[in-house]
Parts: sequence; structure tokens; C-alpha cells
Amino acid sequence: MERTLFIVKPDGVQRGLIGECLSRLERRGLRLVGLKFMQITPELAAKHYAVHLGKSFYEKLIGYITSGPVAVMAWEGPNAIALARQTMGATAPGQAAPGSIRADLAVEIGRNLVHGSDSPETAAFEIGLYFPEDELVSWKRETDKWIFE
Repeated sequence: MERTLFIVKPDGVQRGLIGECLSRLERRGLRLVGLKFMQITPELAAKHYAVHLGKSFYEKLIGYITSGPVAVMAWEGPNAIALARQTMGATAPGQAAPGSIRADLAVEIGRNLVHGSDSPETAAFEIGLYFPEDELVSWKRETDKWIFE
């Protein structure tokens, strides 16, 4: 099983899309193992986006992700990272595949609704930023046998 972090960003929260995003990942077959509604602090945002430090969009990114509450989730399943990213769609909504969250619901890259981990290493780091291990719940669904081989 692989785990990934998924965030409904402030624009998604303001537009009332938490349930829509969560539902798409559930329907995809991923299993929710962590969920919290929170305000990201500038300090936490700086840790999360440290890889972008020095880039032209860094300050704007920090300002945006801290501008309102977010819904932070940890999901698991086989190939969870790739499946979540496919469900999200490409970073630029105009390039996202039809049926993805960003293609269906977003217009601009700066308001693209969601964030998802891009690799196993990133997922481990990001999940650790938002969820102490005791806040993640490992569990089995009765339907898992119909979803996972």
C-alpha cells in the first residue's frame, strides 16, 4: 500500500468543493486514512514549499496557501500517488484531462483547487508535516476485496 497527501486548497474550500474532491478519491477506490480541517501557518507553508524557495512564485504561493482554511487528507491504496494525481489533473487546468478535478472545476493555475504529493519521498515528507503517525488510521473496508487484488 502506498500513501499520499491531498489538500483541498483555500479556493476549493471557499467554493464548497471539499466533498466533491473527497468523493472523487473515494469513488476512485482510495482509502482515507487521515483528515483535518486547518489553517496552514506561514511557518508550516515554508516547510511544505521549501523546494520552491527562491522561485519567482514562492511568496505568492505562501500567501495563497495561508489565505484561508484547507482540508488536508492522507489516502492509501496501490499506486495511490499516481491515482490521486490523475484524479486531480495537470497543474494547469487547461491542460488537465477531461473528468479530472482541475479540468472540470478550475480555470487558472493559481487557483487550481488541490495539491497532491508527486512521489513516495514527497508523500512521506508531506504526510509527516501534517499528521503525526498516531493521527493516521489504518483500517480495512469490506469493499477492499472488490477494489484491490
